[in-house]
Amino acid sequence: MFAMLAAVAAVPAHAVLRVDINSGIQQPMPIAVPAFATPTVAPTAAGSTDALGKQMAEVIAADLESSGLFKPLNPAAYTTTVSFPDVSAPQFPSWRTVAAQALVTGSVQANADGTITLGCYLYDVFSEERLDAQNFTATVSTWRRLAHRCADMVYSRLTGETGYFDSRIVYVSETGPKIKRIKRLAIMDQDGANHRFLTNGQSLVLTPRFAPNQQTIAYMSFAQNRPRVYVYNIGSGSQQLVGDFPNMTFAPRFAPDGNSLVISMAVGGNTDIYRLDIGSRRLTRLTTSPGIDTAASFSPDGSKIVFESDRGGGQQIYVMNADGSGQQRISFGDSRYATPVWSPRGDLIAFTKMGSGQFKIGVMRPDGGGERLLTNAWQDEGPTWSPNGRVIMFFRTGQSSRARGGSADLWSVDLTGLNERRIKTPLDGSDPAWSPLLR
Repeated sequence: MFAMLAAVAAVPAHAVLRVDINSGIQQPMPIAVPAFATPTVAPTAAGSTDALGKQMAEVIAADLESSGLFKPLNPAAYTTTVSFPDVSAPQFPSWRTVAAQALVTGSVQANADGTITLGCYLYDVFSEERLDAQNFTATVSTWRRLAHRCADMVYSRLTGETGYFDSRIVYVSETGPKIKRIKRLAIMDQDGANHRFLTNGQSLVLTPRFAPNQQTIAYMSFAQNRPRVYVYNIGSGSQQLVGDFPNMTFAPRFAPDGNSLVISMAVGGNTDIYRLDIGSRRLTRLTTSPGIDTAASFSPDGSKIVFESDRGGGQQIYVMNADGSGQQRISFGDSRYATPVWSPRGDLIAFTKMGSGQFKIGVMRPDGGGERLLTNAWQDEGPTWSPNGRVIMFFRTGQSSRARGGSADLWSVDLTGLNERRIKTPLDGSDPAWSPLLR
């Protein structure tokens, strides 16, 4: 159970504190996130409410800092602590002393039914105005989600964009020598917490992709040495083959309504894109050109599909209608293009650009215009979008690490290309996929 109880304050019409998310942040906004108070210290299954208040503040600060838009102040610089009465009536002069422009504070309360409630408050320090405040309630075991929801509230109020912190990542965890890699599905919160493995590594897995319901993952597995598409239910742990086709199937991705999948199937030396109705198992062929058509991704409204194809002699990006009609090439650079993914906002397509032995992450408009490269490392590939379409996660193979055995790490970059960060995982990581918000 996870529900927002209520918004407890309206946003003043004249409040002006705002972060411009589009211009690239050279100086992130200084923001204070002190330990959250508690009306009464009480024990919970995850620790006392005062200890949770400190931990939640740390998670919120880390989320905001990771966006590159905010600079949480060092708690050692604080000149005051926050008591429960201070939550609704902050001592603003103390926060101006440490040069905080915004203040995030709140309270943690244990409830009789075993849940906890987080009160999350956002203030403009200089105008001394409350910009937003909300209560969130959840089971104690999911307390980190409360913190992510609070961070999303702050991010949304100060940027005007939807937050993305209350989300998860599924990816391929890798270990072992280059010629005998063990690849397992793994899942974690977007900040790397609550990490767990979903498969045991007995069969190689590739390209995991979330369904819109956030509880199902489609992926390709080499189980029984037959590369085919499976779906995995996160709640039950069950796995199911998606159609027992005689040919190799791979590169799955769900339609926005979750009722169908696009997959690639290799038949007679030719690879085409098919749409599979999950309920009826009816298969519809969408492409017929010679060569390899793969890596299909729906537009957010489900009306179009972007994909890669080598039908013209090299990998390029194409767009077609959801029924396969109107196929047209949109990439015309001097390199090869692969792994296109439509933004949740619908305004951009992310891709991997390959040339001169290097792979880079870039974006372009759905008509192919406005191409921009966001990374400049040796080998970056496999982009996936944050739920709000403002951040891209991908995996990076360094030139020296590749020579040692192909190890890779997960990274993220925002649309300005300025905020690039490594996402820590227990082992090597590749093929990330970002979930929708966990509402």
